[in-house]
Amino acid sequence: MRYPLVFIPGMMCDSRLFQPQINEFSKQYMVCVTPASSSNSIENISFEILRYLPTKFVLIGLSMGGILAMEIIKKVPERVMKIVLMDTNYKSETSEIKSRRLPQIHLVNEGLLEEVMCQQIKNNYLRKDKQNQEIFDLCLSMANGLGKEIYINQSKALATRKDYKSTLENIKVPSLIICGEYDRLCPIKVHMEMESLIENSTLEIIPDAAHLPTLEQPAYLNKILCEWLIQ
Repeated sequence: MRYPLVFIPGMMCDSRLFQPQINEFSKQYMVCVTPASSSNSIENISFEILRYLPTKFVLIGLSMGGILAMEIIKKVPERVMKIVLMDTNYKSETSEIKSRRLPQIHLVNEGLLEEVMCQQIKNNYLRKDKQNQEIFDLCLSMANGLGKEIYINQSKALATRKDYKSTLENIKVPSLIICGEYDRLCPIKVHMEMESLIENSTLEIIPDAAHLPTLEQPAYLNKILCEWLIQ
C-alpha cells in the first residue's frame, strides 16, 4: 500500500524546500507539506501539524522538520508507517548554539531578518567552497515570506527542544537516515549515531551536498527515496 508522504520543512523554509520531491512523487503518492506554525515549542508545533495529517503516513523531515518528525513518531507511533530523517539532530541544543539565539532574535526584532538569514544560509546551509546563488536566493525568499514572528517562534522551539535518543531507540518502522556529505550544521557523525539507535534503519550520505540535499542533489535524492519507498 502506498501511504501519503508528509514532508516537514526545516527552519524558515516552506514547501519549496521539497519542490523537486513534490514534482516527482506526487505522480504516484498523495503528498502533504506541513504549514509553518505560530507555536514556539516543538511539542505544540507537532500538535498543530497532526491536525492536518491523514490517519497513516510516511513522515519525511529535514533539519527542524526532522526534529518535529521525531516528536510526531514519539506521540503517534501507530500512525507512522515509515520515517525519513534528513540532515537533522536528535540531541537537545548545545549551550553554545543556544547562546547565539537571543542576539539573533534581537536583530530580527530590529528588522534585520534578511541579514540574520544571509549569515545562517552562508554559514550553515550550503557548501562554503561552492557558490549556489539560486538556492541561496530561494532560502532567502522562503525566510522573508515567513517573516520575523515565525523566525522567533522557531528559534525558541529549537532552543528548548528535548533529546530524542530514547525515541529513536523505540522506532520500529523502516527508517531512512540521510545526510549531505558536507553538512556542517548536522554532521555525518550525528547521523551515524542515529542509524545505530534505530533498529531497522539505513544511512545514505548524499555526495556533493551540504545541509539541503533536497535542492542541492534532487535527482540523486529522489532516486534513493524512490527505491526505499517501494521496499
